[in-house]
Amino acid sequence: MKLTALAKSICSRPFLPRITGPLQFRLLQHDFVPRDPKSKPIKYKYPAFYDPYGPRPPPSDKVVQLAERIASLTPEERRQISLTLFKRFSLPKLQPISTEGLDLGPQGGAPAGSAKVEEKKEKTTFDVKLEKFEAAAKLKIVKEVKTFFDLGMKEAKELVEKAPVVLKQGLTKEEASNIIEKIKAAGGVAIME
Repeated sequence: MKLTALAKSICSRPFLPRITGPLQFRLLQHDFVPRDPKSKPIKYKYPAFYDPYGPRPPPSDKVVQLAERIASLTPEERRQISLTLFKRFSLPKLQPISTEGLDLGPQGGAPAGSAKVEEKKEKTTFDVKLEKFEAAAKLKIVKEVKTFFDLGMKEAKELVEKAPVVLKQGLTKEEASNIIEKIKAAGGVAIME
């Protein structure tokens, strides 16, 4: 078996270079044109921007005169023209895009005056956050958390050990202050956010 495989491999090898060797040599291929070493590389001229529709004809004199007349109007008259064109062509009215919940950073979003309005609104829901606690008072705080939030002893202990952690969200001011007082009495530091 091994002798047959060895004989086939020896017999087949001399034929392969005769068949594929010369064809893979670049100079012997029929479409090969050697590059002139003295020639410079071809530089193509690319347009400033790509227009898939090709060059457009210049605007007519009527369009140019109309554009000049529109440019000479006051801003209020231009707004009136845009509203009239929207009605004339039955275009849908533009709706403002809500950016609520998006973090646009300092560059955009709500106008500067809206921040003052939000500060004046009184906050109605609060979160209670456990900041830190004394190591000796850990058991008392776990018991308080267990009673306030209807948790098992294991869940309450894991929650307290993650401090600083938000214990509960969406509480009224009275409920939140009640929980904070009980935690302080047990030896922990909690805040209202």
